[in-house]
Amino acid sequence: MSSTGLSQIKITLKCFVIERRETSAKNMIMNDITSHPCYTNLFLIIFILFPTIAISVDTLTATQNLTYGKTLVSSDDVFELGFFSPGSSGKWYIGIWYKNIVQRTYVWVANRDDPLANSSGVLRIINQRIGLFDGSQNLVWSSNQTKATNPVAQLQDSGNFVLKEAGSDEILWQSFDYPTDTLLPQMKIGWDLKTGFEWYLTSWKSTDDPSTGDNSFKLDFHGFPEGFLWNKQERKYRSGPWNGVRFSGVPEMKPIEGINFEFFIDQDHDVYYSFFIENKNLFSRLIVSPDGFLQRFTWIEANKIWNPFWYAPKDQCDNYGECGPFGICDTNASPVCQCMRGFEPKDPQAWSLRDGSGGCVRKTELQCSEDKFLQLKNMKLPDTTTSFVDYNMTLKECEAFCSRNCSCTAYANTNITGGTGCVTWTGELKDIRKYAEGGQDLYVRLAASDIGDGANATPIIIGVTVGSAILILGLVACFLWRRKTLLGRQIRKTEPRGHPERSQDLLLNQVVISSKRDYSAEKTDDLELPLFDFETIVRATDNFTDYNKLGQGGFGIVYKGRLLEGQEIAVKRLSRNSGQGIEEFKNEVRLIAKLQHRNLVRLLGCCVEMDEKMLVYE
Repeated sequence: MSSTGLSQIKITLKCFVIERRETSAKNMIMNDITSHPCYTNLFLIIFILFPTIAISVDTLTATQNLTYGKTLVSSDDVFELGFFSPGSSGKWYIGIWYKNIVQRTYVWVANRDDPLANSSGVLRIINQRIGLFDGSQNLVWSSNQTKATNPVAQLQDSGNFVLKEAGSDEILWQSFDYPTDTLLPQMKIGWDLKTGFEWYLTSWKSTDDPSTGDNSFKLDFHGFPEGFLWNKQERKYRSGPWNGVRFSGVPEMKPIEGINFEFFIDQDHDVYYSFFIENKNLFSRLIVSPDGFLQRFTWIEANKIWNPFWYAPKDQCDNYGECGPFGICDTNASPVCQCMRGFEPKDPQAWSLRDGSGGCVRKTELQCSEDKFLQLKNMKLPDTTTSFVDYNMTLKECEAFCSRNCSCTAYANTNITGGTGCVTWTGELKDIRKYAEGGQDLYVRLAASDIGDGANATPIIIGVTVGSAILILGLVACFLWRRKTLLGRQIRKTEPRGHPERSQDLLLNQVVISSKRDYSAEKTDDLELPLFDFETIVRATDNFTDYNKLGQGGFGIVYKGRLLEGQEIAVKRLSRNSGQGIEEFKNEVRLIAKLQHRNLVRLLGCCVEMDEKMLVYE
């Protein structure tokens, strides 16, 4: 600042002090503050030096205008409302942001789909509503019209921008009814069932564009209400229903000191989710991001950052319908998709290729009165959109109700705290997942022959697990003994011979073992090759795509491939309809082994799995 400017300020302030001494406060406010040159100069200098300055009030009356450079500030300096232009967009909006958080964080945008071309807009109250006008005085955005005779607009400390009658607390219109991408404390996601009005979140299109994006988070009130994250018309994630403590699909959603979660259900009036914060110094918000995530942030004042507290979807099993009908997704299993007891994959080949979207089908048809229920623990309840709910039944009554209805496929409690309430499903069970801890019990209807003697299959599972472990240990011991015996035999047979003969003996005196099919009835003549698993070959050939096809012979097709370690291979996939059986397959291997020569392609191994027989060459 120049010395001339500083001198002018000093003169003006001196004039201001002298005037304060000589004039009473009342006369100064009523007469001199708008007319005396000392005050005029002071306000003019402050306006020039600080063009963007907040109105020190939280209220806009019908006689006031809000323009660029002025803002409304809530009474406790929590939120601020004014004009802003995000990033390098060059477009202008009316929005709300946190007042004292340096990292500008917007929580609401009025004209998100109707931006101003420049900063010459005006926000004012006209015809009992709030209106935003552009530089040509065209109405760009407005609130609903009310019946107020003396309306005022107010920015509250909750972040809610309201229109009400002057001197009254009755809210006639509020921004909380029209969320953008952010859920603040006391806001709602859900439905007003009397009017059919819906509260939901919709993402920004991008970080510089607050217009309506492709991702939204909505509450479905049908059946047992739950939240869905959508990308346009596609379900991406499901929260699971509210079980009295948390959403069934959010086991980590535990009570936080200072934050109370609430899910309210009134079948005649409202269904909504909300949360409240007791500590005024704690800031938390839930947003839908432009890249399709539902995220909760909390402000860490010491570090001046928004800390990501929780987000979804966060893993493969959070993807909606990952394992299809009657499939259970478990991130601790490999593969992650498993069929529940009494079911098997609908498409075994796709299932073996780690595509579980087709789901599972029953092994045994139900018999209604003879059926029993399998208890599954720590589960995310299936999609409840078409379920039936009775909030007054006990769990025993729920089981009896489901047993009498032959179409009922599963049941569970609606409230895990008191073990009360009943939710039942008919038809397919979709989007189920298992947690290491959390979730809740789900009871699935099975044929009596598939469930055994009792409804709780835990003892059977333990027995099967122990038995399997003993069997595996036995097989490992047998394999080690067999390997030691074969190695000893090979050493004795190859010691007197040269290198070429030794390689043939090693190839012809081993045993081919299939992990999927029993060839014990077909004599193998002690033939062995290094065994490749089917999935490795699928990856190497990019699932046998046509562009990897090298040629086709009488017994099958040859594909080009590349192993994970980088070695290029040629895979001869024998046709299932070729008529070549295991004997022909072994004869070809014997012939190739005997013809090992430096000018011939070397045989690396084979793959025998289910109905597949393949030879792997260099």
